[in-house]
Amino acid sequence: MPVEKNNKVIIEYEGRFDDSKGEIFDSSEGKPPLTFIAGVGMVVPGFDNAVLGMEKEQEKEITLKPEQAYGERREELQQKIPRSVLPQDQQPEPGMMIIMANPQGQQMPAKITEVNENEITIDINHPLAGKTLYFKIKVKDYQEFNPEDLAKQNHDCSCGCGEDEPCKIGEEDCKCESDTKKDEPSIEDLAEGK
Repeated sequence: MPVEKNNKVIIEYEGRFDDSKGEIFDSSEGKPPLTFIAGVGMVVPGFDNAVLGMEKEQEKEITLKPEQAYGERREELQQKIPRSVLPQDQQPEPGMMIIMANPQGQQMPAKITEVNENEITIDINHPLAGKTLYFKIKVKDYQEFNPEDLAKQNHDCSCGCGEDEPCKIGEEDCKCESDTKKDEPSIEDLAEGK
């Protein structure tokens, strides 16, 4: 039976820019294989769609255009923020990566592209945005995965409790990451110097 939506899949892969002779940007070689739930958006759409219908030990080569991978680069995702939002002991330099929080409280990496006396220009485009990607993939294994388990897995909680359970580490108030992220500044807050 082939891989179906909601199957937990284990994939070995090699990712290159453009084609089979391009520079390798990522690989599972020498590290644990990639594990995800097929068909639910845990990986980029082209990769997700490619594994559906594959069999155990089957190999495939795929080329993903930007719209199937990390999208096109967007100029509006480059912003200037006051230099004062960084800790005073941190010296920003072009090429440095920092962590920002979006309006929903999710953390994301941002690359510093320019620094002057008062401002920093950051780029929050994904580093692979705008690029055509080539993958060699192999399905090592897959199994059925219960969608209810997926919902529990999506409850991002550092203490391990479920959404409707008391905190497992004995805290009176749950210390779930989803709750603590709400207090972090958004990109808009950072841009306004809050």
